[in-house]
Amino acid sequence: MTTIAPPAVRAQETKTASGGRSGPVLWMALPALIMFIAFGVIPLLGVLALSFTTWNGIGTIQPTGLTSWKALLADPGLPHAIWVTFEIMILSWLVQTPISILIGVFIAAHKRYRSLLAVLYFVPLLLSATAISITYKALLDPNFGIGSGFGIEWLNQDWLGDSTLAMGVLVFVVSWQFIPFHSLIYQGAVRQIPHSLYEAAQIDGAGRVRQFFSITFPQLKYTIITSSTLMVVGSLTFFDLIYVLTAGGPGDSTRALALEMYQTGFQANLMGPASAIAVIIVVLGLILAQLLRRLGGKGNESQLEGM
Repeated sequence: MTTIAPPAVRAQETKTASGGRSGPVLWMALPALIMFIAFGVIPLLGVLALSFTTWNGIGTIQPTGLTSWKALLADPGLPHAIWVTFEIMILSWLVQTPISILIGVFIAAHKRYRSLLAVLYFVPLLLSATAISITYKALLDPNFGIGSGFGIEWLNQDWLGDSTLAMGVLVFVVSWQFIPFHSLIYQGAVRQIPHSLYEAAQIDGAGRVRQFFSITFPQLKYTIITSSTLMVVGSLTFFDLIYVLTAGGPGDSTRALALEMYQTGFQANLMGPASAIAVIIVVLGLILAQLLRRLGGKGNESQLEGM
């Protein structure tokens, strides 16, 4: 006996099968849209409006036009803060990307201990950036740190008192904390590569190194773009780690944009210029994200097209 579906149901199924969006799907997306507008768009517009005012954080907000922007752009500390931010961004990317790829490939290849290794590598990401900074600051203390405790002379340096060493320590700590996260991203990407590609390469006599550079690395093209976007945009917002570890010092050698914004707004009580710095951070993040997206193509390509 053949069962005939009601006309209304059949019409709805036809509409869904043809690629249209049903009403319930739109209603399900509405809460996320409301949250994005309430906690993303509206605060951003408020910060933009605040950048055209003069406010000390307590008194009355006074609209002053471009006064805050002129004061900020005339400040010689702004170009330096931008340079430090990009320096941290580039150095941390150069350290994190190759190590994350190698660890991700290593974890993906060892099926027996994959879960255990993934948990162990993920531990640093679970720790607070403030706690990590305090720990490393204590370990690198030239008088009471790990070098003095174990009698290792080359560790008894003023790591945070020299501008070059302080930048190196900062990049190392950032990489130590976030490499696990990106390693898991690459691990998932490697596991999505068809095993038939490696079987064909083995038949052709390709070794592990040749397989990595001919199959694995090209297949990770879009994953590298995604991971790099997270690294680059995240580098613009480093504050707590820098504030606790170096406080922008020695001098202002590690004074990044996020720290500059905090010190301008909450220490100098200049909320107008601080809001302008926040706008600059957002604009830089959008520009860099779009540039990286252009490098990855339009986003409609399949993973196999990375070869």
